[in-house]
Amino acid sequence: MLGNWSFGDYYKPEAIEWAWELLTDVWKLPKERLWATVYKTDNEALELWKTKTDINPTHILLFDEKDNFWEMGETGPCGPCSEIHINLSNDYDNPKYVNAGVPECIEIWNLVFIQNNRDSEGKLHDLPAKHVDTGMGFERVCAVIQKKSSNYDTDVFTPLINAVSKMSGIKYENEDEKIPMRVISDHIRTLTFAIADGAVPGNDGRGYVLRRILRRAARYGRKLNLNKPFLSELVKILVDTMGSVFPEIVEKQGYIEKVIKAEEESFNATLDRGIELFEELIKGLIQTENKVIPGKDVFLLYDTYGFPVDLTNIMAKEHGLSIDEDGFNQLMKLQKQRAREASKDKFASVNISTSDLSSFEVIEAQKSSAQSGKSEFTGYDELKSKAKIIGHKKENKNDLVILDKTPFYVEAGGQVADLGSLVVGETPLTVIDLAKIDNKIIHVLGNENESRLIPGMDVIARVDEKHRWNVMRNHSATHFLDAALRKILGTHIHQAGSYVGPDRLRFDFTHFAKVSESELRDIETLINEQLRLNIPLQHHRNIPFDEAKEMGALMFFGDKYGDFVNVVQFGDFCMEFCGGTHVKNSSQIGLFKITGESSIASGVRRIEAVTGEGVENYIISQINHLKQSEEKIAELLDEKKKLEKEVSEFKLKGKLGQIDSVVEKPTEVEGIKIYKAEVEAANMDELKSFGDELRNKIKNGIGVLFTKTEGKVGIVCVVSDELIKGKKLSAGKIVGELAKLVGGGGGGRPHLATAGGKEVNKIPFALNEVEKIISSFIK
Repeated sequence: MLGNWSFGDYYKPEAIEWAWELLTDVWKLPKERLWATVYKTDNEALELWKTKTDINPTHILLFDEKDNFWEMGETGPCGPCSEIHINLSNDYDNPKYVNAGVPECIEIWNLVFIQNNRDSEGKLHDLPAKHVDTGMGFERVCAVIQKKSSNYDTDVFTPLINAVSKMSGIKYENEDEKIPMRVISDHIRTLTFAIADGAVPGNDGRGYVLRRILRRAARYGRKLNLNKPFLSELVKILVDTMGSVFPEIVEKQGYIEKVIKAEEESFNATLDRGIELFEELIKGLIQTENKVIPGKDVFLLYDTYGFPVDLTNIMAKEHGLSIDEDGFNQLMKLQKQRAREASKDKFASVNISTSDLSSFEVIEAQKSSAQSGKSEFTGYDELKSKAKIIGHKKENKNDLVILDKTPFYVEAGGQVADLGSLVVGETPLTVIDLAKIDNKIIHVLGNENESRLIPGMDVIARVDEKHRWNVMRNHSATHFLDAALRKILGTHIHQAGSYVGPDRLRFDFTHFAKVSESELRDIETLINEQLRLNIPLQHHRNIPFDEAKEMGALMFFGDKYGDFVNVVQFGDFCMEFCGGTHVKNSSQIGLFKITGESSIASGVRRIEAVTGEGVENYIISQINHLKQSEEKIAELLDEKKKLEKEVSEFKLKGKLGQIDSVVEKPTEVEGIKIYKAEVEAANMDELKSFGDELRNKIKNGIGVLFTKTEGKVGIVCVVSDELIKGKKLSAGKIVGELAKLVGGGGGGRPHLATAGGKEVNKIPFALNEVEKIISSFIK
């Protein structure tokens, strides 16, 4: 949309004259094809068109409220408008086409003259100042100037359409292919500019509008066989064509691409299955000649497969079907109702409601406070307050108490309610829950209370200090976390929920991807650096909303605020709207530690963290976990050793089978049997075991075994007892001589000895020399 505005400055004469000048003198649109429409009673505009321009007077037409009177609502500013149309047909001098809704004659510019105010009775009054608000269709003007019959054939869209055509390998020729390409090109523009302006796909509000647009585009991609994420690749095309006019899309190109790609990947995971289910549904409907997709099936596609209802409706129309939208809406209503019931207060059984306030027992002097005033909250400044009971009621054995003032914070904004007690005389009565109804804080006392509570009675409202301080540390930390996320991940970050308790904090936020370990470290480091600076809290309380905005306090589109708000500020690092309770300076938070990061919905991430005492507990927990892990590791290592030993023994048994073949083929020297061979052994220990086995199997003789192990030669020699005694033969001497043949050495006891060598290639030679060496030792 193009346009120009005037707020109490120039008015109808300039607006009409300048519009005509731009269209005819600058852009050279043919005057004979242009028409002007005027509100039926706006004689001023009618005369100005005749005197300030050279338009053909017969091309000035009068219309009623339907076409030429602009209103923003039933009441408020409004006024007549003057529209400029262009007739693109051959019959361009015929007035019947103007405002007829035909493509041959289109409106290109609307000049709105805001001069009236409509009151609640429908009467018009003149405004003290007159304004101009004009709107021109950018794409329409481009089509007219470029002499194109369709906006999509202009250079506004053709680069995008050409890119889609190239990606899909399908030419932009047939209507069945043109429509998907046009939809995709239009939608990527919307997505790119909206995301650049700070919006992100989400589950509600404008975020859900974007999500629907993206999913619609992704589904049209399927019609062009674009089954993998492709939309993010079109952002560059748009940046190339429009970046010079809109520098923000150049600056944020990478971010926009990441958001779109992450969202499309998320939807792709269910899109194909959803399309498959849809095809099954319509197949069944066609067989039964039913033309309406039931609401329960539309809801299934929405709830399980992420199909927006308008997307299902489009797909249904493509097959000549419709959807049961009323049935779908009813199921949506039930789902929301279940969600509301699931999130009800845990003490909802107390049944506190606005109507119950009148049933509270009050004293006459305090009636105005109890029934029409409000409880003064003192919890920002103190945790113990002297107060007076101004309302009391018994409900399900619980006492419900309203005080004229109280330090107790009622659960709100993610911060949990305070714990504590009301002290009556010397007796502390436990506060088990709190509620805020009509600006009155109601304290719910446990049913163990036996004291008689009477309106007018003085009490001391005492908040559990440890609980509150832990909560305040975590709540203040969420503001530091929000600021750090925006500084490190980007200003697109938008809080999507939170929990602030005494033990931990949880912060949900919009983001398109998993937060990496390095990013988490950077966030954590930045926060702790700020906490150590001892930044004092600046608590701006009950200030006008506009003043808070001017201060620069962080607020988000779509959030609702009252006329007066609280703003929490820690130096220049963070300043946000917040009604919760907080520490007095950043150092009171202590250490901040992130304990987890996860996804809770498409485009929504969650960070969990602890502070102060929570960090101590986290460290203790981690140490205990580490100790348990170490013990477990020790157990596993022992088990591993046992298993390795069993495996080794099992393998050894298999290898010992080699000894049998050695025993079967002895040689003989001077009546002494020689058992020799090269065997496979994993190491020297295993070779030694082979020697033991061989010695056990030969009754009288000498055994020599060689092996290759770790690139070296291993040798074992065994001698039977009879030969040791009778012939004075020694395994140690024999193996020593053999070792010399392979470039090594060794020795040992007479019955078993081992040796090693470096020259593996000489094993065959050494084996041939065994008998000769043994013979040299026989006496």
